[in-house]
Amino acid sequence: MAAAMPPASRPPGPPIILQVLPSLQAGGVERGTIEIARAIVEAGGLALVASAGGRLVPQLERAGATHLALDLMTKDPLSIWLNAGRLARLIRRHRIDLVHARSRGPAWSARIASRRTGTAFVTTWHGVYREGGPLKRRYNAVMASGDRVIAISRYVAERIAGPYRVGPDRLRTIPRGADTVVFDPGVVRGDRIHGLARQWSVPDGAAVIVLPARVTAWKGHALLLDALALLSADDPALEWVCVLVGPSAGGRGGFGHALLAQAERLGLRARLRFAGHCADMPAAYGLADIVAVPSLQPEPFGRSVVEAQAMHRVVLAAAHGAALETVEHGVTGYLFPPGDAAALASLLRHALSLSLEQRRWLGDNARASVVAGYTSAAMQAATLAVYDELLPTPLPHPSAGEAT
Repeated sequence: MAAAMPPASRPPGPPIILQVLPSLQAGGVERGTIEIARAIVEAGGLALVASAGGRLVPQLERAGATHLALDLMTKDPLSIWLNAGRLARLIRRHRIDLVHARSRGPAWSARIASRRTGTAFVTTWHGVYREGGPLKRRYNAVMASGDRVIAISRYVAERIAGPYRVGPDRLRTIPRGADTVVFDPGVVRGDRIHGLARQWSVPDGAAVIVLPARVTAWKGHALLLDALALLSADDPALEWVCVLVGPSAGGRGGFGHALLAQAERLGLRARLRFAGHCADMPAAYGLADIVAVPSLQPEPFGRSVVEAQAMHRVVLAAAHGAALETVEHGVTGYLFPPGDAAALASLLRHALSLSLEQRRWLGDNARASVVAGYTSAAMQAATLAVYDELLPTPLPHPSAGEAT
């Protein structure tokens, strides 16, 4: 597919790149958007983001980007068409050179607007979408229609290349990453960790097991509780608390309420903490003895795995999806069969029995793996390189001398 080119009337100047997504509340998609916006600005371009807004807008603006308030999350054909017109006007008004879509609803409007205006169009597959019938497959297919299509892991790339006919001329695999400057145990002060310990009422001497994810069924919270019940039955004297770090989609009700009932039934309520959204995830990982990622469905990437590894934490992850790429069993973390509470309980028991020397060895290996292949800096550089394939004038990256 030939790259779309901006109109010839575009005057010389720094490239202007627009990212579109549903909102800027919380999550890997949102954080990746901010990281790329920052990279665009640092490379000498202008970064715009269109979304319905959210708690991360100030962080985006601190990165030097401009937020354009526009609710693009819809499946209604008429709304998609109307949003396409709004985006086309934004593209012309701001003289945008490239549009990068990160979600299906916004992508449909962005694709139409990009074709109307002759603007380069990039998509990122952040997930593996359910197929359903022909209409659902058609809805998903917009993410395969970019001039370049970015997959966030080999797992995702393998699932879109054939079924959606995305050839190597357009497909680029760019893993997500951890900011190894921010997620570094050497720079996370003890008072930040102790502050969270007080906030979450962590008893002195108790082991801390953290599950960092939105509180929703497929992330495996209920499985972890079942495993912890088995752990407690095996060793009732073992001191531990489990902290669920992440917002709950259902608020006080819904799945969070079901988890509380499960914890009561299993006798775990006193050891369970619902932390909600945490603004200091490096400190949250620093407090953890174990980081559990027991997702019931395959993770397209699983940024929490590499962030925890960058912090030298012991990671226990379900052995499917991209976790098979980021975790080497017994070397950079541990893998267990998906959905197997008994296997997870056994790994929890093993991880809690590790000596300080064993933890140090595992943590060193884990961070080295992240530094070698899963940093946000590498993700940013690779994404800008994709933009440069399509931009009429490449981003004016700083020279080696300027970078130092």
